[in-house]
Amino acid sequence: MKKAHILWADDEIDLLRPYILFLEEKGYGVDPVNSGRDAIEKCRTSAYDIIFLDEHMPGLSGLETLSEIYASHPAIPVVMITKSEDEGIMEKAIGKKIADYLIKPVNPHQILMAIKKNLERNEIISETNTTHYREEFSRLSSDINDCRTAEDWTELYKKLVFWEIEFARSQHPLQELLTMQKSEANGEFGKFVKQNYERWLSVTEPRPLLSHEVFKNRVFPVLDRGEKLFFILIDNFRFDQWQAVKDLVSEFFTYSEDTCFSILPTATQYARNAVFSGLTPLQMTKMFPGLWVGEDEDEGKNLSEEPLIRSQLERCRRKEKFSYNKINSNAEGEKLLQNFTELEHNDLNVVVFNFIDMFSHARTESKMIRELAPDESAYRSLTRSWFRHSPLLELLKKISEKSYRVILTADHGTIRVHHPQKVMGEKSTNTNLRYKVGRNLSYDPKKVFCVTQPEKVGLPSPNISTRYIFALGDDFFVYPNNFNHYVSYYENTFQHGGISMEEMIVPLVTLQAK
Repeated sequence: MKKAHILWADDEIDLLRPYILFLEEKGYGVDPVNSGRDAIEKCRTSAYDIIFLDEHMPGLSGLETLSEIYASHPAIPVVMITKSEDEGIMEKAIGKKIADYLIKPVNPHQILMAIKKNLERNEIISETNTTHYREEFSRLSSDINDCRTAEDWTELYKKLVFWEIEFARSQHPLQELLTMQKSEANGEFGKFVKQNYERWLSVTEPRPLLSHEVFKNRVFPVLDRGEKLFFILIDNFRFDQWQAVKDLVSEFFTYSEDTCFSILPTATQYARNAVFSGLTPLQMTKMFPGLWVGEDEDEGKNLSEEPLIRSQLERCRRKEKFSYNKINSNAEGEKLLQNFTELEHNDLNVVVFNFIDMFSHARTESKMIRELAPDESAYRSLTRSWFRHSPLLELLKKISEKSYRVILTADHGTIRVHHPQKVMGEKSTNTNLRYKVGRNLSYDPKKVFCVTQPEKVGLPSPNISTRYIFALGDDFFVYPNNFNHYVSYYENTFQHGGISMEEMIVPLVTLQAK
């Protein structure tokens, strides 16, 4: 069975007969022609997987032939073969999006490698990844059992994200096995958080960097060095989504890649307010009751971010001039870009981009958007597409031109939920699918992280009998009433508020202009 069908056009094709025999022995089918016109005619009657074109042919040149072929067959990879490294020809060929080019004299192995690179790359990568992942599988399983610290879990999560992205590139057959391994890891991660979270809120070491410590440990040291800083927070921005866009950022910046842990609940009201205030939610309610909005209040939960930033700077006796901007649309982003010179007068510019959070909510409510992002791979792809065309990337370009420092982070991540857990509560119980706050909650205690004394984990208690419960792994809470309807509606949606690596371990990246 032939591996691929190749068209090779060269006015000296008879001299290339040994090359053609070599490829045929490797299982490839080759149609040789000696002119550009013949190549075009062949493309009209036959289907090819790859085309080799000699640039210097009498009659139609290689570039002219390339234009004709691409007009009707734009998806066929074309490899241009030239007699010299003519810069003008190469630029024109590359401009026409050739797949590759070779300089004469070529040898059979160069031709073979060009075929493999363009036609068999995914297969080769898949086979290589299969071998490497099988070797890594046992080590990852061992790491899951041996994780003892937040740093251990962060490193494990990074490895799992690496394999998830690698497999997504080639539709890998071991993807399901990796998904199961990641689910197992999240199960153990949930146990780890349950055992350690209360301690993290009461001791300083050892523990991960938490939301309310980000300014103290990352922002203030930059300001202390007298550098201007842009602190950019993307709501719902996961570590794997950072991996999907970091090559776009690296065009303008070098980066130092780190992470922090979102506090619980991994929801904007709690985690982002903790970032900006430098306080736990409980401390916020005590020190700034007018800036905290309870779960049972209808008022927006993130309307006091600028005052919270100011309160943190004042509490820490800092005199830096700062600005705060929340971007919910491209129009708002464009306006921010137009006012960039004004931002340069500040020591600290805090910018919140809400697109990913809005997208995850829209995905829940819109069947069309759910079809566009059915899984994590598509979620990353859409994030990258937004990032590439967003005012955020333009903002980063402007910042790099001025050589200002940037800290890029998130308040929390999100996870695609699959397994419903029944819960019952009073009417005043909040609506979030990944955590519940209320009295008289009914649930399976083995399936949740239950906090009966909220003050021990830095959370407020609206009532003396208030408790918090957090979903673990990819579970989500559903009330028994109309259970099947709500399971069908929310299953496979991206949610946040609970305990998973995706929600809690968020990127914290420092960017330095090149």
